[in-house]
Amino acid sequence: MYIIPAIDIIDGKCVRLTQGDYNQKKVYNEDPLEVAKAFADAGVTRLHLVDLDGARAKQIVNYKVLERIASKTNLHIDFGGGLKKDDDLRIAFECGAQQVTGGTVAVKDPDLFLSWLERFGPERIILGADVKNGKIAVSGWQEESQEELLPFLERYLAAGVRYAICTDVSKDGLLAGSAKDLYKQITTEFPDLQLIASGGVTEIDEVEELREMGCFGAIIGKAIYEGRISLEDLMR
Repeated sequence: MYIIPAIDIIDGKCVRLTQGDYNQKKVYNEDPLEVAKAFADAGVTRLHLVDLDGARAKQIVNYKVLERIASKTNLHIDFGGGLKKDDDLRIAFECGAQQVTGGTVAVKDPDLFLSWLERFGPERIILGADVKNGKIAVSGWQEESQEELLPFLERYLAAGVRYAICTDVSKDGLLAGSAKDLYKQITTEFPDLQLIASGGVTEIDEVEELREMGCFGAIIGKAIYEGRISLEDLMR
């Protein structure tokens, strides 16, 4: 299973929000490249890079940050936030993303999302399935859709999706543990889905539990920045 650190970007800086609330923002580093290099030096191979300005603006914003990290590290970057049209995807791939994550677009413009899946293939397109009160949350978690999580996953798995990032918004940024019951339900119901668990991972032991239940990856953010999980833990 892959450990995938997260770097969230606002105004070109590395930040973390709590439960997706832009008013609960903490800046951890002015230079995301510095953070990315530290992850790479610790032996990490993948990075989850989120353009929070893009999520709010509904178009890619922080592509220069993506370009710097992609050109100066060997990290496999999945990039998300604000990818709403073909041009956003073009920019993300040209700037060095190996994969992109589409969540809002998969809810609001499923035909476009499916066209991306067909054109670029299931290895490059990740389904963003962020859940709030049992429903898919969109637009940087600022809106709650009427889409229920499991039917949403089932529909896109049938359409060819292989990878999905699932974040339980109620757990994100609280350092109180991840939604293990939810991830167990998903991996049991959809064993062919490469599930990337996200939100609330607090202790390194949780990573082992997520691995045992069949997750493809675990995204870790605040626990690293707050020192609950160390770079030495990641190296191990």
